[in-house]
Amino acid sequence: MTSRKKPEEESPSKEAETPVEKVKKPRARKKEPEVPKPEAPKIEAPAEPVKITEAPAETAVAAPAAETIAAPEGQAATGRRSDEGFSVEEAPVRWNPKTELGRRVYSGEITSMREITKSGQLIKEVGIVDKLLPGLKDEIIDVGRVQRVTDSGRRMRFRVSVAVGNQDGYIGIGEGKAKEVGPAIRKAIDRAKMSIREVKRGCGSWECGCGDPHTVPVKTSGKAGSVTVIISPAPKGVGMKSGEITKTILSLAGIKDAWIKTSGHTRTGVNFAHAVYNALVNTNYVKMGDGVMEKFKIISGSKEA
Repeated sequence: MTSRKKPEEESPSKEAETPVEKVKKPRARKKEPEVPKPEAPKIEAPAEPVKITEAPAETAVAAPAAETIAAPEGQAATGRRSDEGFSVEEAPVRWNPKTELGRRVYSGEITSMREITKSGQLIKEVGIVDKLLPGLKDEIIDVGRVQRVTDSGRRMRFRVSVAVGNQDGYIGIGEGKAKEVGPAIRKAIDRAKMSIREVKRGCGSWECGCGDPHTVPVKTSGKAGSVTVIISPAPKGVGMKSGEITKTILSLAGIKDAWIKTSGHTRTGVNFAHAVYNALVNTNYVKMGDGVMEKFKIISGSKEA
């Protein structure tokens, strides 16, 4: 007989003894001694009530009235806000003349544009025209884009042509170029003011004879590039028979009636405008005696001059 072995008694698994961490108890903080708070001072009421009296009318100081600051003569104005509280449109901007002609105008030695045109001096400062001919009107004639080819590529700029005049015998034309339209317009206006010239006017039409300086005194012509413009005197009430560019320039010069004949590539606005301007300037080169000018009431420049 085979003897069966008794199954060995399973020994209980010994669990790994894990060390028990001792938790440290927080130490009790010592109580700080309480500091007694200072008592607020007691304010005793006065025995008699205080009477508040009003200040007499003599001692009352009134706020000063706002003073109006006017720009002195011969000074322009701008359009932003300044630190002094008034807008820069009302703030004066001093004109510092740099030429001999500008200093004579600024000091009051020269008081009219007629004196400058008679002497034949060149106007190189905008302040001269602003002082002698205030209230000039300007009109944009032509706006175009021009480009210049460089090593880095094409550079685009704006070209603006502007005409200025006082509608009383003075006209000027200028051009300006810039990357933006605004600066180009300002440059063109300044150059137009520095190129301002006189225009002779009268009643040169044999059909009218009214004696009012409403047209050119004689037939005149001007040329610029391929454009040629011929301006002939017209009777009163005819108006200006031409395009918008010619009407704009003639109205700024103070001419209301005229016959206009053109030839060449008139779609080039810059040349067309300069041709009309040259035709008006050429009226000054027609020799006329004082007796002829008085008889036909021909004036040069403004009526007041």
